[in-house]
Amino acid sequence: MKAVLALCAAVALSGCATTLAPDGPSNGGTGDDCAVIAAVAKEHYGFNTTDRLPPPVKFDPGFDPQCDWSHFGLAFEPYDEQAGGDPRERQKWVSFGRPIYDGRGASIRSGIMHGPLAGMGVRCRVISGFAGWTVGECEQTWVS
Repeated sequence: MKAVLALCAAVALSGCATTLAPDGPSNGGTGDDCAVIAAVAKEHYGFNTTDRLPPPVKFDPGFDPQCDWSHFGLAFEPYDEQAGGDPRERQKWVSFGRPIYDGRGASIRSGIMHGPLAGMGVRCRVISGFAGWTVGECEQTWVS
């Protein structure tokens, strides 16, 4: 019985350790930043690589997680405010802040603009579990 309890404790602790493991010095993020962002992108916004492609993505200043989005089934392209073409298209984007982690999961801010005056922001609670990261709930924080 003690061996089973020790094994359960080791598994629980290893889950916490992976949540806080650094990606590396290039972005200052944590090992799960990409997975947390992908969970919100897929579960909250419904983005994918076929019929619901995401708009360009931008991150908070100083936060650039350098994710392999295809690994998560997403096709994000970086937001470029200076891009040519239709100016209305430059007003379409989705943004993500740096996730804030605690012992139960993470909280992340996100926003989406569909056009000049059509957008909204959310703060989502994302839970870490055996199946990976899943969105618990998102509360609206701003509307344009």
